[in-house]
Amino acid sequence: MRYPWLATLQLTGMGFYIACAIVLCTLGGRWLDGKLNTGTTWTIIGLVLGIIVAVFGTYRMLKPYIDSARKIDDNKKDKDNQ
Repeated sequence: MRYPWLATLQLTGMGFYIACAIVLCTLGGRWLDGKLNTGTTWTIIGLVLGIIVAVFGTYRMLKPYIDSARKIDDNKKDKDNQ
């Protein structure tokens, strides 16, 4: 890897992404609850949506690292079998 600090920055940003996804969706649900007088229905929906967005976004951020680890593991297995 040419710039090892680049991976560190990307992984550090993941926590910020998770927090923003959950907080913004929850606040959006809370805002809708205030406008529609629906109790906490949209707040809960926003929270669940935020968690779903955070999980899928985190997976997409980690996918290149997962693929890289699989490739290294496959190369190691090929060398061991020879």
